[in-house]
Amino acid sequence: MDHDNYTDSYIRSILEDVKTIAMVGASPNTTRPSYFVLKYMLEKGYMVYPINPGQAGKEILDTEFYGSLTDLPEPVDMIDIFRNPEAAGEVVDEALKLDPLPKVIWMQLQVRNDEAAARAEAAGIRVVMNRCPKIEYGRLSGEINWAGVNSRTISAKRPKLAEGFQHRALPDEGK
Repeated sequence: MDHDNYTDSYIRSILEDVKTIAMVGASPNTTRPSYFVLKYMLEKGYMVYPINPGQAGKEILDTEFYGSLTDLPEPVDMIDIFRNPEAAGEVVDEALKLDPLPKVIWMQLQVRNDEAAARAEAAGIRVVMNRCPKIEYGRLSGEINWAGVNSRTISAKRPKLAEGFQHRALPDEGK
């Protein structure tokens, strides 16, 4: 896998396949990026479990914090890592002990650990590094255009709307 370049179809397939996310390093601080991503992904219909040992048992956005991946009430499809690159390796190792394994390990912007990615991929887990699922969802759905950001997508087709206020769904690939 070329972790410097991901195709839109690879990212789209992950965002469409994933339903449950464990967000390791989630923060209750409303000015932190993890808070924005947590809120956005919840609004898009994903079940997101915030993981932060210092917040375990508390709530954020009507969602309970958990202390570790092993404390989760159900298996998750994706582990979203908001930790530094070195700590990401430890999170991947913890994820590799889960049964069943997650389908995806996603390391946030500026988080890259090639050795941990190789371990996850050897176990059959898809990996994304140095990307944000909120940004990728917004880019692929066209929502990011509302903020004046170039989505690298040009289309004359009307966007597909989903439920909610100004909520665009991910378009079908090639349509």
